[in-house]
Amino acid sequence: MAELATIARPYAEALFKAGGGAPEAEQVNMLARVASDARMRQFADNPKVSEQQVFELIGAVTKAALAPKVEALLRTVLDNGRLAALPEIAAQFQALVNARSGVSDASIESAYPIDAAVLPGVVAALERRFGRKLKAQVLVKPELIGGIRVVVGDEVLDTSVRARLEQMKTALVA
Repeated sequence: MAELATIARPYAEALFKAGGGAPEAEQVNMLARVASDARMRQFADNPKVSEQQVFELIGAVTKAALAPKVEALLRTVLDNGRLAALPEIAAQFQALVNARSGVSDASIESAYPIDAAVLPGVVAALERRFGRKLKAQVLVKPELIGGIRVVVGDEVLDTSVRARLEQMKTALVA
């Protein structure tokens, strides 16, 4: 995946330098979801299909008017045959927008669903722990057994029962 990240970086940085922000990030994320579809990639990879046809199909699927900057990005990506890189472009662009606004994406993995009334308290505690505002996304992963695992950028806070069992296993084997 390092190669895809390398390909995506200039596109994400160009959109960011062109003044792209949160509204453009939403549109790029929407395009990334469309580009992730295997049927769309198969259609785009067909040598008999032009970039304009792919652009029109994406427009028909999204049913949304794209901002001029996002439209220019999409046309450039299609002209260069980089539709498969669009999800990575979206991720890198979102990271740039988040960094500018002082917010980081956080993935909170929990063995059980977190009650909506409790979630703001959990996020507030995590914001104090990581020292920045977080935009949290909660994922239920029963294999954690209990506790939570939080991923913010390249930082991981793992307080799950599964992690503790792994630590105990390592200590006993050593």
